[in-house]
Amino acid sequence: MQAIHRNRMFSLCPKAFCRKHFFLASIAVVLVCLHCVAQEEFIPPPSRLLTTIPFQLLNGGIILIRGQLDPYPDTLNFIFDTGSGGISIDSTTAARLKLHTVPSDKTIRGIAGIRTVPFAYGRTLHLPGITTDSLDFHINDYGILSSVYGENIDGIIGYSFINRFIINVDYDSSRILIYSRGMFKYPKGGFLTHPLLFSLPVEQARVKESSERNARFYFDTGAGLCLLLSSDFITDSSLLFTKKKKVVDALAQGLGGKALMKQSTLKDFRFGPYHFRNVPIYIFEDEYNITSYPSLAGLIGNDLLRRFNVILNYGRREIYLLPNSHYRDPFDYSYTGMNIYWMDGIIVVSDVMKNSPAERAGLKPGDIIVSIGNNFTGNIQTYKTILQNIGEKVPIIVRRDTKLIEVSIKVQSIF
Repeated sequence: MQAIHRNRMFSLCPKAFCRKHFFLASIAVVLVCLHCVAQEEFIPPPSRLLTTIPFQLLNGGIILIRGQLDPYPDTLNFIFDTGSGGISIDSTTAARLKLHTVPSDKTIRGIAGIRTVPFAYGRTLHLPGITTDSLDFHINDYGILSSVYGENIDGIIGYSFINRFIINVDYDSSRILIYSRGMFKYPKGGFLTHPLLFSLPVEQARVKESSERNARFYFDTGAGLCLLLSSDFITDSSLLFTKKKKVVDALAQGLGGKALMKQSTLKDFRFGPYHFRNVPIYIFEDEYNITSYPSLAGLIGNDLLRRFNVILNYGRREIYLLPNSHYRDPFDYSYTGMNIYWMDGIIVVSDVMKNSPAERAGLKPGDIIVSIGNNFTGNIQTYKTILQNIGEKVPIIVRRDTKLIEVSIKVQSIF
């Protein structure tokens, strides 16, 4: 009876019987193939935590870490900079350490010019808990950066170092965690980007003022600002600013010197799922095309990026952003119209913009700062923080020639 029953089923529905067995056979083949693939699949080893490095955060979100250059015992200050395509040493530091340098035909670009740089080849960098060899340092003058931040800036750590590891910049703990390359699990709650990466990471974002536009930007932890936009991009994208929008003159400092810019705010900035309103910006007449227009619109600086804990995984062309405790920190809209520099242990007014609060207060280039806001510490980082108090009349004592002069500057807002 059982055999007759099977034959009857086949005779009643031969096509269904064939399809059923073919389907089951196909599943078996697929399972076997998947099993084979899984056995042969190459799985890279998991990444390992190699070291944890403390850092200091300077005005504008600049990251300062300390290390040594083999075989010298001196502790050096390095800026951690995704906007650097290599790794470098200050020319004065190189001379003091008597580094052997070799001329080259390679050039670097800064906001105030282009220059050819020599190299110190095959050097070894010691950071807390990790040593990295075979690094080719180019030599550049970072005197202006030392003056801006009130710290001796001995060098910049960029792509040549970052590309060798997976690096987690944790602003909540002020630590950089360095991992070996390999399988890496990102923490939950963030956003994974896939930047273009040609030694400098490039990300896409959306900007809005009178119009809205997608654009590409350098991802630049070495820039102490929120956004820098090329004036060519502003014009060509019709990202026009109304007459009611505040736009003021400002000076920015960077590689190569100073550059005159405009300072204002941008109505809306979207980066992945993250959304920022009324973002402070600099608008730049980019004579040397450091912003690579029209391919790029400008750069995203670390006063905005520091609002995320950032994981740099260049080996997989990935950057992971996780909002941190600074995500909702207020932006700095303050405007005084003056720059102050740290020079040979004193703080000097270096530039005063026309029709600015500083000019109206009577400050002049060359004035030596004695105190700001009744603070006599001589700490330029502290003084810059005091000068962010919008609406306040801040007392300043300066030495001009042989006289002490007290003035009061009212800090304005660009928003």
